[in-house]
Amino acid sequence: MPKISVLMPVYNTCESYLREAIESILAQSFTDYEFLILDDASPDKNVEKIIKSYKDKRISYHRNPENMGISASRNKLLGMAKGEYLAIFDHDDISFPERLQKQAEYLDKHPDTGVVGNWHLTLEKKKTKIKKLPVTDSEIRRELLLNCCMPHSSSMLRKSVLVDNGIHYEDEYTPAEDYALWCRLISKTKFANIPEILFSYRNYGGNTSNSQKSKMQDADIRIKEFARKENPELWAAVKASLTKIKKISLFGGIPFLTIKEKANETKWLLFGFIPVANAKTKIKR
Repeated sequence: MPKISVLMPVYNTCESYLREAIESILAQSFTDYEFLILDDASPDKNVEKIIKSYKDKRISYHRNPENMGISASRNKLLGMAKGEYLAIFDHDDISFPERLQKQAEYLDKHPDTGVVGNWHLTLEKKKTKIKKLPVTDSEIRRELLLNCCMPHSSSMLRKSVLVDNGIHYEDEYTPAEDYALWCRLISKTKFANIPEILFSYRNYGGNTSNSQKSKMQDADIRIKEFARKENPELWAAVKASLTKIKKISLFGGIPFLTIKEKANETKWLLFGFIPVANAKTKIKR
């Protein structure tokens, strides 16, 4: 059995992006893996030709007879995976050579952790940005109730955590099925992000977060609703730590007074940075 199953769904991927993605996995320093590639019935027949041009025995190529959608395809890949660890990977991103090795080593050393991600680069047009994310389990679980802070396409999961808890991708939250998965796991396992850049995320007009922005926002709202209901104590702690900011402006839109409220405390600032003497008070709840 391979130690790791790399799971990559593809659909109408352009040749240059697909080749970069495949070759970044084949160049990994860690070699004990299977590379499962599932084509969700791409109309573009060139996708299959590109994948079959690689003769590496670790590649296992499959094609859906008809389009199933991303959540169903991801679940099909989960079902095919033989590895102890599942490396999630999307068809237009790039994994750096030590990604699999460092993530597997982390899970080996931390048996109570079920999901590990990492910091990454965001490739946007001709710009490159470093994306730093929360590192510890407590930081990540709290942040997940506010936004998705785990990089799905460069995360590695312990397969047993999904199997033992009967958790899978949910189509009703597509195209934010990854965020929904993380939120289902908040109470089931620990999370971690390795504070190293091991991955490049390609942000362009054709990726899902941009092409399905409206559906993504709707799913995001519904995911937060169930996540907060399922984790009431954690949500109460998160709410208590949030800072509410109110600004009072002069004529012309110049901020004059800023009021910052956090938990049971409030601070008043003139022009955003000058503390108002004796204005620090307790808020009655």
